[in-house]
Amino acid sequence: MGNPSVLVWFDDLIIRGRDSLFNRILFIYTNYFILSDKADEKAIHVLLKREDKLVAYTRIVPHTDQVHISFGRVLVVKEYRKHELGRKVVQATLNQIQKQFPAKEIKIQAQSYLQNFYSSFGFSPVSDVYLEDNIPHLDMILKK
Repeated sequence: MGNPSVLVWFDDLIIRGRDSLFNRILFIYTNYFILSDKADEKAIHVLLKREDKLVAYTRIVPHTDQVHISFGRVLVVKEYRKHELGRKVVQATLNQIQKQFPAKEIKIQAQSYLQNFYSSFGFSPVSDVYLEDNIPHLDMILKK
């Protein structure tokens, strides 16, 4: 398998480009998440593609506290797991955040079982574990 290509999809392209790739994202959403939401319209979408197939995805959004920047909806398509694509898509997301929001700290809502994964990027926990959609999460920050 070759290296995946990284695409950054800005909100203006989403409005103009409701193409098959966007439809694939929506299809994946319905398999991994409840539904697309209003944040998708303003999000920066980071996609990893391999041979014109979507293999991993995140979206960059303002954090709900309006102070931090955040990302979420991290996913790797099932048949492409175990190839470190989760690490690659998170690193691509962090790189894009650094380019677009260099002064902002990053705050995420991580599933608690992924605490060590996000800690490997420099994130530190800043909350106790809580349930969101009946899944244990914790807040983590990557400081500048």
